[in-house]
Amino acid sequence: MAYTLSGRAQLLSPLPLYTREDARVLGLRLEAPRWLRVRKGVYVDKKQYLALHDWQRYAVCVHAYLRLNPHAILCLESAGVLHGLPQFGECRFIHVYDPRAKASQRYGDIRVHTSRDPRRVVRVGAALVTSLLDTVVDLARVMNPSDALAVADASISAVQGGSLRLDALIARGRELDNPRGRARMRWVWDHANALSESPAESISRAVIMWSGYEMPELQREFRYEGHVDRCDFYFRSNGAIGEADGWGKYELDEPAEAARRLRDEKRREDRLRRHQHPFGRWDLGDAWKVRPLCAALDGAGVRMVRPPVPAMLATLRTRSRAKPWRPPTRETDATA
Repeated sequence: MAYTLSGRAQLLSPLPLYTREDARVLGLRLEAPRWLRVRKGVYVDKKQYLALHDWQRYAVCVHAYLRLNPHAILCLESAGVLHGLPQFGECRFIHVYDPRAKASQRYGDIRVHTSRDPRRVVRVGAALVTSLLDTVVDLARVMNPSDALAVADASISAVQGGSLRLDALIARGRELDNPRGRARMRWVWDHANALSESPAESISRAVIMWSGYEMPELQREFRYEGHVDRCDFYFRSNGAIGEADGWGKYELDEPAEAARRLRDEKRREDRLRRHQHPFGRWDLGDAWKVRPLCAALDGAGVRMVRPPVPAMLATLRTRSRAKPWRPPTRETDATA
């Protein structure tokens, strides 16, 4: 599981794309049930496609569109595929920026956007996309707040490979005339943190805040027994430590490496507990469900210091910009 922008960036389709012309050259017959049409005249192996995660299927669809429209300019989530921004589920639409269009329009699953505010266009791989700065600002105005926070954090986090600065995001947001999503964008800028090292940490931080718990210190280091141990969240009032785990970091596909990492993590946790740090652990799925994360914090003795905000917690349950969620075909993390 990649935790950096470059590691997540899908510069090529996750699966080979075949057109009718390709099939003639290769002697293939693009017929059901083996082949699935993902765009008019563009096919993929159906079994392989259905085995992908939601965000990987979206990347396939974006590249299928580019195969037929190589000069299109991608924006929003579609540009995020190329930039390597966190993706949450499979976006409903392919988003295209056309500065010459008189009005934004929708054609089936294609949304063409225009704006009074020009966007900077760059080339990433073989594709034209809105710049990383413009893409993050645009997404901060339209995504669920917690998802937008994860995107902003990733773009400014050195550990995640982000190259932007928060002050640049704020300045760019102020330049835009369009008032849509301005309050949401300001909320994202107010809570973005370059110390966040994964989407799971960003989402967890939003849930902790909205659930009314004490806000933690990020990436606190401890020096015990000749070791330097760093934690995701440190709650100062009682010394509790919180960890937002993604299973990908344990390299579960490599048994020997997984065993070593799990052993080291257990020793680290035991060492911190020996020095009077209560411990709570959860994953991204627990954060989205809210209650398991709260149970982990309660078990570690973390205090609630303000009333919960049910309206903000409710945003975790719906994603209007994504297709209905389908469980992945293999056990793994819930986001890229």
